[in-house]
Amino acid sequence: MDAYRDLEKIFRRIGALSDAEGILHWDMSVIMPSGGADARAEQLAALKLTIHESLTAPRVADLLDQAEAAPPTEDWQAANLHEMRRTWRHATAIDAGLVEALSKASSRCEMIWREARPDGNFAAVSGALGEVLDLVRDKAACKAEAFGVLPYEALLDQYEPGIRVTDIDHLFDDLALFLPDFLHTVMESQACSGDAAGPEPLVGPFDLDSQRKLGIDLMSHVGFDFDHGRLDVSLHPFCGGVPDDVRITTRYNEDDFAHSLMGVLHETGHAMYERGLPDAWRFQPVGQARGMAMHESQSLLIEMQVCRGREFLSFAAPLMRRAFGADGSAWHPDNLYRLYTSVRPDFIRVDADEVTYPAHIILRYRLERALIDGDITVADLPSAWNDAMAELLGLTPPSDREGCLQDIHWYDGAFGYFPTYTMGALAAAQIFAAATTRDAEIKPAIGRGDFAPLMRWLRCNIHSQASIAGTNDILHEATGQALGTSAFKAHLQSRYLDRST
Repeated sequence: MDAYRDLEKIFRRIGALSDAEGILHWDMSVIMPSGGADARAEQLAALKLTIHESLTAPRVADLLDQAEAAPPTEDWQAANLHEMRRTWRHATAIDAGLVEALSKASSRCEMIWREARPDGNFAAVSGALGEVLDLVRDKAACKAEAFGVLPYEALLDQYEPGIRVTDIDHLFDDLALFLPDFLHTVMESQACSGDAAGPEPLVGPFDLDSQRKLGIDLMSHVGFDFDHGRLDVSLHPFCGGVPDDVRITTRYNEDDFAHSLMGVLHETGHAMYERGLPDAWRFQPVGQARGMAMHESQSLLIEMQVCRGREFLSFAAPLMRRAFGADGSAWHPDNLYRLYTSVRPDFIRVDADEVTYPAHIILRYRLERALIDGDITVADLPSAWNDAMAELLGLTPPSDREGCLQDIHWYDGAFGYFPTYTMGALAAAQIFAAATTRDAEIKPAIGRGDFAPLMRWLRCNIHSQASIAGTNDILHEATGQALGTSAFKAHLQSRYLDRST
């Protein structure tokens, strides 16, 4: 037990350093002046190198062996030891030089992307992306050998532990068979019901400060604690920081507040998960979120399952009208529901409806696998992207800004992340169906702007579990089944064809 206690102390220090890295990365993405990029890249690389050196120190390997020979008896400590070993294996698979080089290359590439994206100038960032990709492939090869998996699976494991390409292919192939015909049926249904022209538009301009205040108001109703977090503006909406200091960003558009508001609520779902992780397990591997599929399930549960539903929009409609001093039939809850459940293929992933969204993820999943496997090069990416979008969504981006430059992930070195978005959507539907079945008060309470019953259920069944078990084990305990597509398809059928939820 002494060896395990020593490991807890070591990993507590590593966890605190990782938290510092998270805050520095958020700062670089949001409020840091562009002239500070090189210095911040050095700082981030130094932190990552310190974390890597701490994990790969010979003493850690010895302590792991000793602790596993006489493992702790408490469930959370046994799970913690398992996660310590997994974290150690990821760290020792690659050398310090690669850690430092990839950190610096990713920081540099991300900053170039920020300049290149608005102009759709892929050529400006392609060289930096090529450097990042080469380093990511080196990392993938090293980890694949250490874990005995495919290189792409080694990258997946960083975001969703234990997942295999066969698991993803099983889920995505099922969706790829279901969604095209379903989309066609929904579009026909909208046309027949008079929805073909879309909902009645909400006419701006919408004052940016009023948008921010509305977002903060609704975040408070969800339960966001502004003593432990904040809302800011960035080029790409995201949630970062640490459980005790959660940072949310969004982007605003004077002509359209609807997308920004849902982006804020989406990121609030991430924040609530982070805040709900067990305090007693802080800075330990077992106390971290159980992979990005579960994380995305919490953001998509709030945004898609709840905040695009009739109950929430009935509550939110008067708040929206008051925020912008507006009135008229366009602001009626029924029209807002039509607005937020309108289905139409679009170029931009973060603006996509939940029927077409999986196609955006399948596109990225196929392309990043091809990049890692060497089947396509960085130079091929714009045309490969456009071809895939034409195939999956029947659209051709007018420029790379709406195409392969729209997401930050690859330019920041995050290969293997994208599949977790759609896995999260599947889990969100499954979790919300189970929650509302077991607690009939959840939906009526949401209609009053009261998220407390839902959050109590999530805290008990999802948030508090952290990484004590695998994603499928947590889902099975909470919902009665492992991750699948049935609840998601039933949700789409009910919302978009029955039009009852």
